[in-house]
Amino acid sequence: MKSKQIKFALAALIAATFFVSCSSDNNNDPTPTPEAKKEIGLSTSTTLGSYLTDKDGKSLYFFAADAKGQASCSGGCEAVWPPFYVDNLTADKLSTGLTFSDFATITTTSGKKQLTYKGWPLYYYAPSVSGTNTAEAAGKTTGDGVGGVWFIAKPDYSVMIVSSQLTGHDGKNYKSDYTVGDGLTTYFTDAKGLTLYSFKNDNFQKNNFTKADFSNNAVWPIYETDKIVVPSVLDKSKFSVITVFGKSQLVYNGWPLYYFGQDASVRGANKGISFPAPAVWPVVVKDAPLAI
Repeated sequence: MKSKQIKFALAALIAATFFVSCSSDNNNDPTPTPEAKKEIGLSTSTTLGSYLTDKDGKSLYFFAADAKGQASCSGGCEAVWPPFYVDNLTADKLSTGLTFSDFATITTTSGKKQLTYKGWPLYYYAPSVSGTNTAEAAGKTTGDGVGGVWFIAKPDYSVMIVSSQLTGHDGKNYKSDYTVGDGLTTYFTDAKGLTLYSFKNDNFQKNNFTKADFSNNAVWPIYETDKIVVPSVLDKSKFSVITVFGKSQLVYNGWPLYYFGQDASVRGANKGISFPAPAVWPVVVKDAPLAI
């Protein structure tokens, strides 16, 4: 029953993004600079910075529902967001600035091969134009931000967004309000999809958990970075960096950000939401209240 509820929720998310995708006419009008003759290149725009493109300069995208590295876009969704794939990809087919080990191949539910980047399946955008799905032209990034769950594929994100079921270390499923139940929660991860948490006992830009000798850092490792590169739907000004005993820790809306040791660097794991009790260490969400 729970599995059916989760599948229903995911189907609803995909259906919603499919509807918004077909009606979106957002256009950032960037100036692309793809590297010639590379199967996967990097282009830049004044608003989005550097992002991945195919050999023709067509933009590539991530989907928030792919929390665990699976391709969640199927059926009608796949018509709007076709999977991207390059056969026999090798390092020499990549633009300077891209690392071959960051790419892998998966198979979609429809049996198609699809490339992933840092664990994120890569997609094109082909919105409906006069009733026909038409591939986005080279140099366009109109798919970025669609439905709040589709994002341009950047090589340097420090924060990403996923929409997934919360499952605590106790094995129970939780809803966004941390009551037991099934349902998708949209929250932050790092660039590789590893869940980020805040601590309810922290204060505004003040880490109250980590010890000076970092002896408890393995339990709740700080998210150690001074880089702030986030999806366009997020307010970058809400992010900051603090120094914790000589190390840089990323902060959102005043809340220092952490990993959970028991997630064991597994993409999509969010066991920390129930440890030691639900909501003591919540996942970080866009509308998190300002820390005090």
